Amino acid sequence: MTVSNHIREVTTDQFDAEVVQRSQQTPVLVDFWAPWCGPCRGLTPILEKLADEFAGAFILAKVNIDEEQQLAAALQIKSIPTVMLVRDGRLVDGFPGALPEAQVREFLAHCGVSPADTAPVEPVAAIDPRQEVERLRSAIEAEPDRHELHLDLALALLAIGESEQAEQCLDALPVALANDDRAKRARARLGFAAALKDAPSHAELERRLHADGNDHAARRLLGIGLIVAGRNEEGLVQLLELLRRDRDWSGGLPRKALLDAFQVIEDQDMVAGARRQMASILF
Repeated sequence: MTVSNHIREVTTDQFDAEVVQRSQQTPVLVDFWAPWCGPCRGLTPILEKLADEFAGAFILAKVNIDEEQQLAAALQIKSIPTVMLVRDGRLVDGFPGALPEAQVREFLAHCGVSPADTAPVEPVAAIDPRQEVERLRSAIEAEPDRHELHLDLALALLAIGESEQAEQCLDALPVALANDDRAKRARARLGFAAALKDAPSHAELERRLHADGNDHAARRLLGIGLIVAGRNEEGLVQLLELLRRDRDWSGGLPRKALLDAFQVIEDQDMVAGARRQMASILF
């Protein structure tokens, strides 16, 4: 069934022609979803909007796993939503879970998928977080009812390690802002800080892993600690290895730790590379 020129509902019988073969000419973004899936109802409209906006730069193929259970099983779809990008007949990248529109755009850009006649976006210069904290405190003093400034302050406080003050700012946000993507990013950072509270030292965690490579708790803490310390690439190596060794450990903590890491790390090229590795492990 064709939904639009750029969006298709694909069955198991159509998958080879509509995804594998079609991807030889145009990248195909495959959305595995189900009608009962709440996160799917948030992600699918974003994908459909971008498919129309990109006007043929990629094809969106929607696969209802309730109706195409055999295909989902063959592709080892463990959770939904799951998104895969297929190009030249092979999987090149993907991500599990619902992402906000901005991150879906970043995902497509890092995969080399962009609308026609779109100028490259200039990188934004980094802001000194300590100066930003002082600027935001002054702005809040002048306009205390501008709640978005409190969210900005929470992010800046997290950047300088002031987790307790940041959490206070987040807890005081109204519901609409508490569900903002930036607030979710801040919560992910707070989760990392909480995980490291009373954690063993870096040296002790490395000693534990040297003694037992399957000490998953030590590997998770080591990976999180490296990311918090700014050693993002090393931290991702540990978290990806944890996912590789036991993706279902402790209720899926390896996957959650990686998704939180993708929220925390600002280097989107690094995140895109880690997403590809995550996709290759999961799929």
